[in-house]
Amino acid sequence: MNDLKPFSKDLDLDALFIGDKAENGQLYKDLLNELVDEHLGWRENYLPQDKAMITPEQQSSDNFGATVNHMKDVLNELSQRIRTESVPWHSAGRYWGHMNSETLMPAILAYNYAMLWNGNNVAYESSPATSQMEEEVGHEFATLMGYQQGWGHIVADGSLANLEGLWYARNIKSLPLAMKEVTPELVAGKSDWELLNLPTETIMDLLEKAGDKLDAIKNKSARSGEHLHELGKWLVPQTKHYSWLKAADIIGIGLDQVVPVPVDDHYRMNVAALKQIITKLAAEKTPILGVVGVAGSTEEGAVDNIDQIVKLREELMEKGLYFYLHVDAAYGGYARAIFLDENNHFIPFDQLQQKHQEYGVFTEKKSFIKKEVYDAYKAFDEAESITIDPHKMGYVPYAAGGIAIKDIRMRDTISYFATYVFEKGADIPALLGAYILEGSKAGATAAAVWAAHHVLPLNVSGYGKLIGASMEGARRYYDFLGQLEFKVGQHTIQVHPLTDPDFNMVDYVITEKGNTNLDEINQLNHDLYDQASYVKGSLYGKEYIVSHTDFSQADYGDSPLHFVQSLGISEAEWQRVQKVTIIRASVMTPYMNRAENFAYFAPKIKAAIQQDLAAIFEK
Repeated sequence: MNDLKPFSKDLDLDALFIGDKAENGQLYKDLLNELVDEHLGWRENYLPQDKAMITPEQQSSDNFGATVNHMKDVLNELSQRIRTESVPWHSAGRYWGHMNSETLMPAILAYNYAMLWNGNNVAYESSPATSQMEEEVGHEFATLMGYQQGWGHIVADGSLANLEGLWYARNIKSLPLAMKEVTPELVAGKSDWELLNLPTETIMDLLEKAGDKLDAIKNKSARSGEHLHELGKWLVPQTKHYSWLKAADIIGIGLDQVVPVPVDDHYRMNVAALKQIITKLAAEKTPILGVVGVAGSTEEGAVDNIDQIVKLREELMEKGLYFYLHVDAAYGGYARAIFLDENNHFIPFDQLQQKHQEYGVFTEKKSFIKKEVYDAYKAFDEAESITIDPHKMGYVPYAAGGIAIKDIRMRDTISYFATYVFEKGADIPALLGAYILEGSKAGATAAAVWAAHHVLPLNVSGYGKLIGASMEGARRYYDFLGQLEFKVGQHTIQVHPLTDPDFNMVDYVITEKGNTNLDEINQLNHDLYDQASYVKGSLYGKEYIVSHTDFSQADYGDSPLHFVQSLGISEAEWQRVQKVTIIRASVMTPYMNRAENFAYFAPKIKAAIQQDLAAIFEK
């Protein structure tokens, strides 16, 4: 369905955003007007012989005019509230906070346009055009992750995608036990322990052999409520997103089945600890339902060593153990584009820097990619399912999450067919609604993601450049913070970046020199957040805006201890307070990669922090 020719010229990212100061605002208006005119013309020209339902006489009536004026009043109030109470995340160098940034102009335009058509992508007959686009996007997700026989689709957000990943794991893991009841010949001679440790590919092969017994097997699987407590533990790193607890609750395996795995000093999953946990559970004959690796944790931007998790699984398979692997790359999924050449092949590490120079991914000839991060992304294609959010590093408007699965056959393990929406076996290109968690969903979202993907290819020539801009900007910010020190009266304030970023998340803590009281340090950082956020004063008066979080012992164990000790704080003090407050920034701005741009904002940021600290100590 795609007649577009590949864009072979050097891509200029600045042409794809409305701009910090609406530099491309007129371009946006012109393109939007063209699209709106096309839609209005479509309405006018559809069966033009039909009578108009709204007459000129009606339009000139007093009631009509009063209704229009009331609508304008409501929209003016809407505009006033949004303008005065929104976060200026579009700012090139002022906003250093949450996962918000400029969104791609082609995605906004596609969303604006597709909203006029009001497509519902759960039912093909309601949205042929955007359903086809979502099907294409799903295959693009799969290709980005390296899946050869994969599939994917858009969901509302990463939380739903994670829930769907656990849904797949739960149903797939329970199928062999269901086969034992319905088609025992398929699993003859295998113990329940062996059935609970069958690889996903083996289970899919058996399901194909079941033929017309598929529905009967599914009815005896975990979806019926059977075998739920036999499936074992779901292992997640301490840096897990809170959605995993929700997912375990909703899916029915229970929160007591979710086991946190310690992370190391870089906030990546400790694979040695993972092995110890699995080995201990296996000795107790407790199966492992699955393991979650994170690529771009929401607090630290850490990338777990997915390759090491895969290697551990291969090692354990020789001992008769197997676990489902899901990668939560809601934040970091699009970063895989930076490793793919123009033909979507994974670039050898020793050729990576040369390829990045060829496409202008970075402005400086530096090594921005860690080998361990490269190895993690290379192993993505070994995971059964992966979460990826276009509304994060895809730079697409909300709400646009996504999921990709390794084997398209996996869809049959969670499918439902509602005859009023889609007919099983129907000869249409997209039976999306049968294979997803959601019901009605916006076709506009699919159009936005599709447009973004076709303007920016999902490789080094497109999204790779955008991801590179973000990573290089994060590096500049990290280096800048490490050089800062402030004098406020008799107080000397020092800045301590948390850890060298794996991706584009930069965290730091400020301390008063000589102060080793962790409660007071936490309060100082919280006070800075109050000054540099919506909490105090108008956001439009802020020249520096940040986000914050807490690393607590309850969530992280003692993994922050090394950093806390680097601040001069004793272990005893850490054990007493059991948390450290962090200033956090997702550096998504596409403008701070260039040295001249960052040099313009750096002194302004420093002055803003100085002013915020003065206000804190004056209090």
